[in-house]
Amino acid sequence: MTIGNSSDHENAPSSVEPTDDAVQAADAPSIGRVLSIARIEAGLTVDQVSTATRVRVPIVHAIESDDFGSCGGDFYARGHIRSIARAVGVDGEALVARYDAAHGGSPGVKRPAAQLVDSGPIRVPRRSRPNWAAAMVTAIVAVVVLIGFNLVSGKGGHGTTGSASAPLPSGSGTGSVAPATPTVQPSAPAPSAAAIAAVPADKVTVKLVAQGTSWVSAMDGDGKSLFQNNISDGQDQTFTDPKQIKLVLGNGGAVHAYVNGKDLGVLGKDGQVVHVTYTPGDPQAG
Repeated sequence: MTIGNSSDHENAPSSVEPTDDAVQAADAPSIGRVLSIARIEAGLTVDQVSTATRVRVPIVHAIESDDFGSCGGDFYARGHIRSIARAVGVDGEALVARYDAAHGGSPGVKRPAAQLVDSGPIRVPRRSRPNWAAAMVTAIVAVVVLIGFNLVSGKGGHGTTGSASAPLPSGSGTGSVAPATPTVQPSAPAPSAAAIAAVPADKVTVKLVAQGTSWVSAMDGDGKSLFQNNISDGQDQTFTDPKQIKLVLGNGGAVHAYVNGKDLGVLGKDGQVVHVTYTPGDPQAG
């Protein structure tokens, strides 16, 4: 009689088959591929998805290629994924969960705002919150003083040419940008008629007041960037230059403009990208 050695069976190697879930996860299409296929099946173009979601066309293309770098951070990436998924008819929350699992993010953490430009994301570094109330008061006082000084110099110069040299407060002067108002503010009232009419005639002065959210780019007459960022409802920005102010607005319907003392109203329609350039006296002040 032969007695088998039980240890031979115990020590025999066992094969472990991969689970169905593991195989399915490995074969699952990427987030961008899911959105791209759903868009095509829904019969939508990238331009139509961009119009429906207000996510710019280059960012939609990037997300469909699984490139989330141009979103401006995890917070905005999640929002774009949800918006595009809703437009093409897929489960956005499931895709956001996959995004968080791949990038180690948390939906409850809001990332800093990013500047959204076609050349790629320009991230704003995290910093301590400034005292916007004090900065706004200082900026308003500086603008009023500068306007009054220019008026007095132009009318009461006693035959002298040019204006007297006077120190300007920080944040004012040629090509300067007044500090933005706080993020949470009620809609800013229109400037008084006297303040609008008193802009310097030898310079171009542009004031933008947000009635929604729009990305804004401003450059002076020498091509120097004065401002590139989002402004939200109630915020305003003022730009002054001797030559010209060139603006690019991501959402013309959300920006009310006062140029050289004249109320131009909103500069476009909701979601419309607007390119405008203003020079001294154009449109005529007052």
